[in-house]
Amino acid sequence: MSMPRYRALAMVHPDFDADAGPAGLRTAPGGGLASVTDAAAVRQSLLLLLSTRPGERVNRPDYGCRLFQLVFEPAGDTTAGLAVHYVARAIERWEERISILSLDAGRMPEEPGQLEIRLHYRIRATSHEDRITVVVPVRDAGIPPRLNDTGAPVPGAYGGAG
Repeated sequence: MSMPRYRALAMVHPDFDADAGPAGLRTAPGGGLASVTDAAAVRQSLLLLLSTRPGERVNRPDYGCRLFQLVFEPAGDTTAGLAVHYVARAIERWEERISILSLDAGRMPEEPGQLEIRLHYRIRATSHEDRITVVVPVRDAGIPPRLNDTGAPVPGAYGGAG
């Protein structure tokens, strides 16, 4: 058995692994911190990259992806194009272990206020392929956002009754 190429602490991401239990670090059966290796470690790193806002990491202020800037933007081709651009730039800069095989984004037909970003990638060292889908809430083109007293969108609140 060979040594794993990549290793990371195992964690449940609150935005991507909701059905895997409570968010946070996982513990091993022996009581220590659990770890993930190889493809699972790379996948976890990608999810962390895509969910981190630039400026959140103290020693790496440029680390992250600008997807958060698309929240409450109108759903459409421009927003989908920006999502693809932001994800591609973040991966090119911070995740050299993978090659992007395909990357696209579009509104979810059943949820017009959701932008789905689909990434198909290959781990360069092992040729293992995987897919990640990330969903970003956006504004349905026909419904303006509800604004607070300062004119800023109220998070999670769309126009109309309510």
